[in-house]
Amino acid sequence: MSRYQHLITDENRKWWTLGAMCLALFMVMLDNTVVNVALPSIQRDLDTSISGLEWIVNGYTLSFAVLLAVGGRIGDIFGRRRAFVFGVAVFTISSATAGFAPDDISLVASRVLQGIGAAFMMPGTLSIITDAFPASERGKAIGTWAGVSALALAVGPVLGGFLTEHVSWRAIFYINLPVGTLAVLAALFVVRESRDVTVGRKVDYLGVGILTVSLTALVLALIEGNSWGWGSPAVVSLLAVSVVTLVGFVLAENRVSAPIIEFGLFKSRNFIGAVITAFIISFAMMGVFFFLALYMQNVLGYSALEAGVRFLPTTLVIMALSPLSGRLSDKIGPRIPIVAGMAMITLSLYLFSRIEVGTTFVDILPSFIILGAGIGLTMSPMSTAAMNAVSKTKAGVASGVLSMFRMVGGTFGVAALGALFQGEAKHRLAGTLGDQGLSPAQRSDFAHQLTGGAPHLDGVPAAQAAKLTAAGHDAFVYGLSHAMVLSVSVALAGTLIAFLMIRQHGESLDEEVEPAAHPTERGGQGAAPVA
Repeated sequence: MSRYQHLITDENRKWWTLGAMCLALFMVMLDNTVVNVALPSIQRDLDTSISGLEWIVNGYTLSFAVLLAVGGRIGDIFGRRRAFVFGVAVFTISSATAGFAPDDISLVASRVLQGIGAAFMMPGTLSIITDAFPASERGKAIGTWAGVSALALAVGPVLGGFLTEHVSWRAIFYINLPVGTLAVLAALFVVRESRDVTVGRKVDYLGVGILTVSLTALVLALIEGNSWGWGSPAVVSLLAVSVVTLVGFVLAENRVSAPIIEFGLFKSRNFIGAVITAFIISFAMMGVFFFLALYMQNVLGYSALEAGVRFLPTTLVIMALSPLSGRLSDKIGPRIPIVAGMAMITLSLYLFSRIEVGTTFVDILPSFIILGAGIGLTMSPMSTAAMNAVSKTKAGVASGVLSMFRMVGGTFGVAALGALFQGEAKHRLAGTLGDQGLSPAQRSDFAHQLTGGAPHLDGVPAAQAAKLTAAGHDAFVYGLSHAMVLSVSVALAGTLIAFLMIRQHGESLDEEVEPAAHPTERGGQGAAPVA
């Protein structure tokens, strides 16, 4: 590859770096959506239970969310390019093992490893971009980064559906192999190494362990809360463990020289405002996408691929607006784009809350477009505000914390909206199924199916089945509208928080820190920059 080295200069290296990071980001975000479309085929091929299918998705989500902050901090300590390449390598290898998986257990294990790789890779993409670009151009770069993310989300369901129907579900994992290989080569070829020169090479293993236990307990409780019951001993115990260990983590981190999460980051109003906005926008987004996908399949009768195609207006608008909002943030600051975007998200969620049984896709198309515009206006300035609020040396840990809040916010959203949806839908069914002569067990089974597919009961006459289907659609829409009302409230709160917390002209802490030996390292050898 040395023959092409002349193509990379000091002036254009940052753009080559952006391209390499976007390539890896595309692979990770694509994997978030292609798997969902393939689940029915995986179930048939591997004879997998519903629980197994859930863990094919949740295993990835769990390991990804739990290790994001750790992955970002490890990059700061040992080198961001090194952590990024490690993450891409793990993700690519585990994609290969997922494609060859002979059973559901092997597939779940591969998905957990994919999540670990993504947790090291994802913070690296943003922290490396932050290091490569000055603050004045960072919004433009992060806007492109966010646009590529939206493109992957748009392509995912369509590509996943095509590969599953015409090749094999295994192909959705094999496509990561050439992309991952190219991403590793690009990173080694064009990306300069960077790290936090204010800390040594010692890892706070105690902090890593406590944080991992705390987040694992929290995310697992959120994932399984609706299935196990929010008042069940298992969920209550997990939440208690999460709270206790989180308190222990805060106490422990204040006693170490290089903590996994530096709480000094939260002294910045912009950083606090950005991570809260990240949590809230993910809370609203993930819940909306989850339930609208079910709505379009269960009520409107679309296939998984047809439903995925109908999300294109949202994702294409995000892809178009993200780079523009990034440039706008560079010029006028992040607050106006973020507040305007959050207000549009709030409006779109309100319109979704007005869905009725007779609503068609054409009726809700404007809501999808407004949602895409709101997300496109918000995501790039939000990320830019967070990364500009910290010095370059802290880019890895800041990126990890921001990504962690986004992932946990999305998990919270699905859990909270799912709990509200189920409660309201069951309440509605209690009134509409009263004259159908169903046993309590049949009613409970029927209600449970509302979030798992078109509800039905075997062995009932056709006329009664038609009434049950109508009642199921009515209850689904009733629960959906109430869940959207909660999303509206959360998004409105996010709009107010962004207006109050994020400064109009942002913050920039791009001061360069001279390499210095860390006092805890022997001889000060650990603080030298990585070549």
